[in-house]
Amino acid sequence: MPPKRENFSRKRAAILAALRETKTHPTAEWIFRQLKPQYPDLSLGTVYRNLNRFRENGLVLSVGVVDGYERFDGNTAPHAHLICKNCGAVLDLPAQVPELKGLRQASQGIGCRIDSASVTLRGLCPCCVKKEETDGAS
Repeated sequence: MPPKRENFSRKRAAILAALRETKTHPTAEWIFRQLKPQYPDLSLGTVYRNLNRFRENGLVLSVGVVDGYERFDGNTAPHAHLICKNCGAVLDLPAQVPELKGLRQASQGIGCRIDSASVTLRGLCPCCVKKEETDGAS
C-alpha cells in the first residue's frame, strides 16, 4: 500500500504545480488533460477532489463559473480578475490594496470584520477590444 500513497502525493503535487505554473485560470478538465499523459491512471474525479481540497485550505482560488466551467487560480495573493464577455478569458488585474483597506475600515465602523474580498470585473480583454475596434473600422 505505501507505494500507492506515494502516487497520490505525486499526483496531488502535480495538480497544484500545473495550476500554479499557468496564468490561464484553467478548468479541472484542462489540468486533467495536461497531466493525463504523465499519470495514465489519473482520473478527473481526483483532479476535482484535490482542487476542492486546495481551495478549502487556501492554496488556490476559485474564480467562479465561466462559460459553464469552474475556473481556478493558483495565485492567492490579493488581486482582481477581468472576465471577457466575448471569449471567456480570465485575466489577473493588479491588487488595489488601498480599496481593500478602505473596506476593512468601513466594516470596523459598523462593528464587523472582513477577512477577505474578491473583485471580478466583466468586460472585454485586450484581444477582443482590438478585434472590436478592427471590425468597427471596416
